[in-house]
Amino acid sequence: MPDSSSDNLNEELNTAKQVNPENVGALTREQLTPEAATAPRGQDHAPTNTADHDDHDGHDHGPAGAHPYLVPSISLALLLAGIALDYFDVPFFVGAVRLVWYGVAFLLVGWKVLKAAVLSIPSGNVFNEFLLMSIATLGAFAIGEYPEGVAVMLFYTVGELFQDAAVNRAKRSIRALLEIQATEVTVVRDGRPLVLDPKQVQVGDVMEVRPGEKVALDGTLNCVAASFNTAALTGESAPQTKQPGEAVLAGMLNEGSLVQITVTAAFADTKLSKILAMVQDAVGRKAKTQQFITKFARIYTPIVVALAVLLVLVPFFVVDDYVFREWLYRALVFLVISCPCALVISIPLGYFGGIGAASKNGILFKGSNFLDVLRDIDTVVMDKTGTLTEGVFAVRQVQPAAGTDAPDLLRLVGALETKSTHPIAKAVVKYAAEAVHGVPVESVSEIAGHGLRGRVDGRDVLAGNTKLLRKFDVTYPPEVDEVVDSIVVVAVDGKYAGYLTVADAPKADAAQAVRELRADGITKLVMLSGDKDSIVQRVAAELGITEAHGGLLPEDKARYVQQYLDAGRKLAFVGDGVNDAPVVALADVGIAMGGLGSDATIETADVVIQTDHPSKIATARRIARATHTVVWQNIWLAFIVKGVVLALGAGGLATMWEAVFADVGVALLAILNAVRIQRMNFRSSADSLVAKPASELSDKPNHPNNQAT
Repeated sequence: MPDSSSDNLNEELNTAKQVNPENVGALTREQLTPEAATAPRGQDHAPTNTADHDDHDGHDHGPAGAHPYLVPSISLALLLAGIALDYFDVPFFVGAVRLVWYGVAFLLVGWKVLKAAVLSIPSGNVFNEFLLMSIATLGAFAIGEYPEGVAVMLFYTVGELFQDAAVNRAKRSIRALLEIQATEVTVVRDGRPLVLDPKQVQVGDVMEVRPGEKVALDGTLNCVAASFNTAALTGESAPQTKQPGEAVLAGMLNEGSLVQITVTAAFADTKLSKILAMVQDAVGRKAKTQQFITKFARIYTPIVVALAVLLVLVPFFVVDDYVFREWLYRALVFLVISCPCALVISIPLGYFGGIGAASKNGILFKGSNFLDVLRDIDTVVMDKTGTLTEGVFAVRQVQPAAGTDAPDLLRLVGALETKSTHPIAKAVVKYAAEAVHGVPVESVSEIAGHGLRGRVDGRDVLAGNTKLLRKFDVTYPPEVDEVVDSIVVVAVDGKYAGYLTVADAPKADAAQAVRELRADGITKLVMLSGDKDSIVQRVAAELGITEAHGGLLPEDKARYVQQYLDAGRKLAFVGDGVNDAPVVALADVGIAMGGLGSDATIETADVVIQTDHPSKIATARRIARATHTVVWQNIWLAFIVKGVVLALGAGGLATMWEAVFADVGVALLAILNAVRIQRMNFRSSADSLVAKPASELSDKPNHPNNQAT
């Protein structure tokens, strides 16, 4: 079923653009509120004053709906058929028939531009690209060059269609975020469970959260210790064990048994609701890059129009044998020559060539303006988990105690961990898969917040954190407390037997990505993460990042990024989790990891790295610079040729053939130049690294079954 709310929004944006072409941009905060995003279809809370929108990087001239290219395709078919009929001198294709044929092809793609040119006059924004396109194409029709008029408008419309999806992406990103919020909550009142809307729950109520359910509201745990998946808020794959009285936040996922939580914040004040608000505010504040053609048209259009008028009127006073039709023809030829078709085509095609080259390298740009902004950045801020690291727990080290055999330690702890569903336990079991087959395990008990206890192959085994060993009065070396990574400490028959470290390994190309960014002129590299600071600092040192901050919630990341922006930094943020969506939206360029990243972050981002390789950030920068070079080559080519032929046209030395060359010919040369971008090689030395699994490139020790650690 079509989304009528999206159609309504598109219509408002079209109207605003027609009234003032500079006024359409990101959705306003009113449009991006949770209430607006979740309103029934056809009832979006759109602002009444659409003229207050910010600048938008694309013009919505193309047809809306499920098939935006249908109408331009029909226009193209009519144009090509008309050119063929002209070429073969088909008898019926003359006079009114020819005019109507090309007129239909023209109006299919050009009526919105004509309408925009008219509607922009009352607002005072007269000399814009809409007026220039309208005068030039109608001038072509006036002197019988119908195909030229259609082609110019068709190329313009098709080029603009590539930009039209940007507004709806912002809207969809909010809806994707809203899916994280629980839509109902079980509250215990008067000893009875009631299922309510989270907005109806009051501070002080006690809510029940079953295993696998999302926590709907912020609160404190008032039952036994429980494990929660916190990825929605911190982006970290490690679950957190909450003790009675500790805070539990909305968006967390209960991974244990039934728990009771006392509500401490209303729905609008939860951490997750604040994330939504940050995304809304950040999207609204995102700077928009005004298209070059809009700036150019402000100066170029009035000059060209004035010169065309003068070309008709001035000769009346200075030429003895003045013939109005002759000078009118010269003026119309002058206007056709002045039509910025080469610019209109070459600029977007240059950018589209860059976007295409990026796609071949696994990078998706959501708009041509982000190529320009990415080229100008001097600061890259990155998340850790899933961005610079694999986002998957793996055993990094097996450290047996003196007198303990490493393979035997791994066999005992691996067998015991098969009785747990904890992500760290799964990592241990996966690592010890070959050693645990057939090992008898019995009398297993899970001690919440501590670990596991059981009999493995006739021996009493403890496996968990250091609190577990202290609970059972097992002494262990003090250096164990200094281990940075997540740790599984093991005791066998009441004696310390060693430990395993479990960590998220850096991606194969992460260190190379940092080196390439520094070599590429990035003066500031920062890592921001929700993981504990000791782990963040270790990973940062390993990758060569000099500034890193850990233990951050989304608002903390946003605060750091805002500080850099306030200091005048041009900043790109790279992340993958839902918690990164607000910062991705706040940055000058938001970059998301598309393979492991959340839908909300991918939708909010301006650039998506589909391969999840951080080295692609530097690749994207190289593509952006190459695109900028080609675009400006096309601009100067168009200016020089236009200038020469305009002078010839004003002197009556250029006919329509020269006009066509100055317009379509230069456009074709620009197209060929733009195609070069997709033939360029943007690969780097990091591409050879990502072809190998991270396990072959990381510093993970050899498996104890093959070599003792």
